[in-house]
Amino acid sequence: MTFSNRPPQILCVVGARPNFMKIAPIMRALNNPTFGLEACLLHTGQHYDVAMKKSFFDQLQIPEPDIDLGVGSGTHAEQTAEIMKRFEPVLDDIKPTAVLVVGDVNSTIACALVAVKKNIPVIHVEAGLRSGDRAMPEEINRVLTDQISDILFTTEKTAEPNLVREGIAPERIHFSGNVMIDTLLYNLDRATPAEQTLATFCGTQGGATSSSPDLSKGYGLVTLHRPSNVDDPIVLERLLTVLGKVSRDLPLIFPIHPRTKGKIAEAGLESLIADANFYCLPPLGYLEMLGVMKDARLVLTDSGGIQEETTALGVPCITLRENTERPITVEQGTNTIVGSDPEKILACVADTIRSGGKSGMVPDLWDGKAAERIAQTISDWVKTLS
Repeated sequence: MTFSNRPPQILCVVGARPNFMKIAPIMRALNNPTFGLEACLLHTGQHYDVAMKKSFFDQLQIPEPDIDLGVGSGTHAEQTAEIMKRFEPVLDDIKPTAVLVVGDVNSTIACALVAVKKNIPVIHVEAGLRSGDRAMPEEINRVLTDQISDILFTTEKTAEPNLVREGIAPERIHFSGNVMIDTLLYNLDRATPAEQTLATFCGTQGGATSSSPDLSKGYGLVTLHRPSNVDDPIVLERLLTVLGKVSRDLPLIFPIHPRTKGKIAEAGLESLIADANFYCLPPLGYLEMLGVMKDARLVLTDSGGIQEETTALGVPCITLRENTERPITVEQGTNTIVGSDPEKILACVADTIRSGGKSGMVPDLWDGKAAERIAQTISDWVKTLS
């Protein structure tokens, strides 16, 4: 596809599932005539599940990508290199005013690197988040993307000192709020009820098979996908065992990530799924996941985005990691970090069931208007270039 007659000003990059929720409100805002901007959407194809991509784009009302690089799976190096190879000709063709990237996936750093080497300004949404854990590939992507970005939009106030400490000029940093929460608030009334989701999918992935599970005393939600939790069979067995114990008192809805499902099979741990009171589901679409999350008594997760969403919803979150790049969810929100220690997990779950868990508060500017602030800032910046 050529854009010689319609060069977009802002080329927006989306690559993987976490990006979809962030790009939806940004595309709506950038295409609002009020801001005088023209947006073009590029999907790298890093998230290579065609059905899941279609589900998210349809549910979140994201326009079909103008360009799809179709990169697919691979190692971190293979995927990053392939995105860079395929992205460069796109920039040569459409010559955007700027490239906008979101989050911390391989597509984020790959497209930012290509753009900056061609002297095209880079805009990074969700900048400045730091876990301090350089063993996480996402942490490397965050740090490097921020270093080469011209405009950095932050979701929480602790991000700015992180960036300044790394030598980034304060005038490049803009506190916009959280576009993930824009999407959550925009779609909350459209969320699919948990009962409907269970009726559709329950029993398709193993675990408890009742088509009408008894959730009269409530339920918990589990998500598990981080390499630190699922790649080591010992850690994975420890977590599945303790989650099985939790499920005796509180049924757990468990949408199983394909990678996690594969690791469970490799380690021969399927019996831990079968013996637990898990309602195992396939990966869910956004509206289904939102419906399950908002009515859960608690959520056990290793996801960064879910830490934010549960804080916005006021749902207690127990994070199965040793650290978080989203400290505001602990300091102000509903999140508690417990790692993979069974005793800590069981104690936190018991306290949450007994007390109702942390109530927290919604952080500043998590108000559903972050994308509008981003569009306004970009609009003002573009005017300085002419």
